[in-house]
Amino acid sequence: MIWSDPSTMTPEIMTWDLPSLVVILPLLAAVAAFLLPSAAVGIGLGATALVGAASSALAARLLASGPEISHLGGWTVPLGIALRVDGFAALMLVTTAGIGMLVGLAASRSFAAKGATEAPAEERQRLFFWPLWLLLLAGLNALYLSSDVFNIYISLEILGLSAVGLAVLSGKAAALRAGLTYLFAGLLGSLLFLLGVDYLYAATGRVDLASLGAIDEMTPALSMALVLMLAGLAIKTALFPLHFWLPAAHSNATAPASALLSALVVKGSLYVALRLWVDVFAPTAGLGTLIGLLGAGAIVWGSIQAMRVDRLKLLVAYSTVAQIGLICLVFALTDEIGGETAWQGAVYLILAHAAAKSAMFLAVGRIAEHLGHDSLERLHREPLRPGMAQVAFALAAVSLIGLPPSAGFLGKWLLLEGAMRADAWLWVGVMVLGTMLSVAYLMRPISGFLRFDRVEGPVIMPSRLDAADLWPLGLAVVAIAMGLLAATPLSLLAVGSPFVVPEVVP
Repeated sequence: MIWSDPSTMTPEIMTWDLPSLVVILPLLAAVAAFLLPSAAVGIGLGATALVGAASSALAARLLASGPEISHLGGWTVPLGIALRVDGFAALMLVTTAGIGMLVGLAASRSFAAKGATEAPAEERQRLFFWPLWLLLLAGLNALYLSSDVFNIYISLEILGLSAVGLAVLSGKAAALRAGLTYLFAGLLGSLLFLLGVDYLYAATGRVDLASLGAIDEMTPALSMALVLMLAGLAIKTALFPLHFWLPAAHSNATAPASALLSALVVKGSLYVALRLWVDVFAPTAGLGTLIGLLGAGAIVWGSIQAMRVDRLKLLVAYSTVAQIGLICLVFALTDEIGGETAWQGAVYLILAHAAAKSAMFLAVGRIAEHLGHDSLERLHREPLRPGMAQVAFALAAVSLIGLPPSAGFLGKWLLLEGAMRADAWLWVGVMVLGTMLSVAYLMRPISGFLRFDRVEGPVIMPSRLDAADLWPLGLAVVAIAMGLLAATPLSLLAVGSPFVVPEVVP
């Protein structure tokens, strides 16, 4: 399946149509939040809620009428900017806005003004979180909707710069060092991606995805362009062994920033990689196998590191490396029998990981806030047990492991089914191994929560439910509920599926 030709679709030539709105609104809100810091919380939450409502309305419209394209200002390709939305893009829009809303609610308490007692670092976090988040939201939405590779590059740059700002928001020396490494890694990834765009334009004279997808023959120049763009995206996605920047960047950021970085930012570049792989270029077995092997390496390496570290937040960060590797196994399966099922599983794993990992990072933030540390070795010795935060962490772990009835289970099951239908037993074995390893490293903190034999004195539980515990718990419940309520997301994913040849409208 190629990227659908805009000539076969009825254009929505309205500057403020819903696809345009979900990009322009957070961009304007980011400027407003920066200029009006006293109203930043209201602006941030309000804009995120409006983007969520617009994304939901757009998803409902897609279910009724199919994929659509919107031309900004009425200018069509190749002069204008076209925003194309199908089921995959709509799912990412809704997921991003929903997770952003719950993380934003958690951040509104975490970064609340403390008056005269507020430290400079706390003031900086409160002032800059909302503009950075809204800029991140605009970049992500533009990425999901962009229909040419150059605008994808611009969106990746917006996304990367705002993500680095969030990573260093705490102002700590470790966060600044990690943020600098993150910045350089992101710039390298962007340079490789842009070089691939240059090869594409030199070979074809076009950068819009519809025209590129109509090319049947993979020339050496197109192959080189694909390799360069995928290499740049692999750095931004933190695919092993190019993951060197991720653990430190995610583990040293503030809890809300870590939640956004792990749940959403790395998914943006992974989304683009999947788009290029199945919508534009014909998947090639050799390159797909190589990416699959890198994914297998990520599963093993990330899991081993998660079993070795002493900090709970660092364990969660290495878990992201392993989970990204699991999703990347789909690159080795999309050109096989069962490729559509594997693709559905990979997309659902992206959604499941986004909800579960944001819940997990927020829960770790609450645990560290209660205990004053996130040391794994000291968890089972603490008399104070932050109950609801630990429950949220455990529920998120259920989805990451892939236990029923969670979204992680459904995504992993579809990926497994696709591999079995293709007789790709190597990848089936890798998935089973990854599941066992995830149980091993996630049981480290969970067993610490449940052990009481080394506690000196009575165990202390919180006397009341803190409102701050609701947001990680809510995200963890979403990760479970998405497995039970999968009919609508899977129906939406079928709208504009790259495995279904569209009917040409005369």
